[in-house]
Amino acid sequence: MLEYKIKANLLNGGLAIAKANHSEISFEATADRDQTLPNAAELLLTSLAACILKNVQRYSEILSLPYKKAYITVSGKRSDNPPQIIEINYRLEVDTDINDRQLVNWHKNILKFGTVTNTLMKGCSLKGVMVNSSFHALSPDK
Repeated sequence: MLEYKIKANLLNGGLAIAKANHSEISFEATADRDQTLPNAAELLLTSLAACILKNVQRYSEILSLPYKKAYITVSGKRSDNPPQIIEINYRLEVDTDINDRQLVNWHKNILKFGTVTNTLMKGCSLKGVMVNSSFHALSPDK
């Protein structure tokens, strides 16, 4: 079993800093909405993006699927009462020349074996598409 650990500090005024491994991530923890630093919800979406992109790389190697680069856009919808993320949508664009069947299989593996993807799917609606270099959108359900 893997375990993860971070440390975070809140400074006067709402600036917060998290330390993970040998890196620091600054984020906002104010009562208002700061437009400079990411907030907790945006860090959650960033975690999903990191998980998906990590699995793009991982399954590219495992399944021998070459790509030049990958790009992801993630958005989330929040309800007010109770405050929670109720829906997350993403669009994963991968510059690759593989066929549609391989792309669908790659996408299924990215979702099936992602720590953050599996965690979020239990708590909210997670929907997304993986798009190949010809920008043909394919859902993992196909």
